[in-house]
Amino acid sequence: MLPQWQTGIVTRIEHLTHNTRSYWVKLEESSFNFKPGQFVTLDLPIHEQRNKRWRSYSIASLPDGTNLIELIIVHLKDGVASKYIFEEIKEGDSFLLRGPQGIFILPEGIADKELYLICTGTGIAPFRSMLQYISHHQIPHKRIYLIFGTRTREDLLYPDEMRALERDLPAFTYIPVLSREEWEGNTGYVHAVYEKLCEARQPVSFMLCGWRAMIDEAKERILKMGYDKKDIHIEIYG
Repeated sequence: MLPQWQTGIVTRIEHLTHNTRSYWVKLEESSFNFKPGQFVTLDLPIHEQRNKRWRSYSIASLPDGTNLIELIIVHLKDGVASKYIFEEIKEGDSFLLRGPQGIFILPEGIADKELYLICTGTGIAPFRSMLQYISHHQIPHKRIYLIFGTRTREDLLYPDEMRALERDLPAFTYIPVLSREEWEGNTGYVHAVYEKLCEARQPVSFMLCGWRAMIDEAKERILKMGYDKKDIHIEIYG
């Protein structure tokens, strides 16, 4: 059964990069219970047909028992919904939303298997929620890698927070990868990173979040490495 629609009020807007913003939304419910990795669906006044007004966004914040959630949204070229959100939505405005929904959540057995969180762009949102949850609740885990692909340093999302988490969360490694800029870190695409780390073919759970092209290629490469489909969990954006 789908959750009921409710009103969300935008309480804060933060600029994360030149084309990405963080929207903090307060919900009607006194406590909004969700699992890290789940999403909400917004009903925006951008089309006459209701189902063409719906856009889904992963929750980027930690489930903390409150009714306040954070969404990160990128302004897409020719994106009708993101254009409306960026140009029309201000602090204090409201919209309808429904959630939580989705099964892209932490897999069982992270205390027994390494966990690879592989993403591009705002695909980092559900992983940020998961990592903060693991850290806050001290969830037992083996090694965790966050492999985040984007174009340039100015496109990195939450870099300081991820580096701080790398210091504070045992066995966590943050690996940003830039495809359009030379720097002291990894360059190219995310695939070379996880392929090298998995040369020993150790037990791994792969979680992929981002645009379809990255996910399709990653899935194909991971299967060729000898892993099983059940080892791969995906959330496609767009």
